[in-house]
Amino acid sequence: SSITEFLLLALADTREQQLLHFWLFLSIYLIALLSNGLIITTIACDHRLHTPMYFFLLNLSVLSTVLLKAMASSVWDTKAVSYLGCAAQLFL
Repeated sequence: SSITEFLLLALADTREQQLLHFWLFLSIYLIALLSNGLIITTIACDHRLHTPMYFFLLNLSVLSTVLLKAMASSVWDTKAVSYLGCAAQLFL
């Protein structure tokens, strides 16, 4: 007996609410992506910010993963996440 996949619980029951959640999460994801790009650009362009603390912030900005599988499952009505996919998202 081994685990091959996990099931995601839906945030909403109706299709309209699922799409509303998708657009809400997409807007939050895009704002986070833009702010991470701003952090990366600022640290890369300013040589005074090449210190270990800002290097750590740069790595966090590059490696952020936010709600991608949950957004995809709300659009395509899929509930399963593979074990390797879950482990990869947790690792990143």
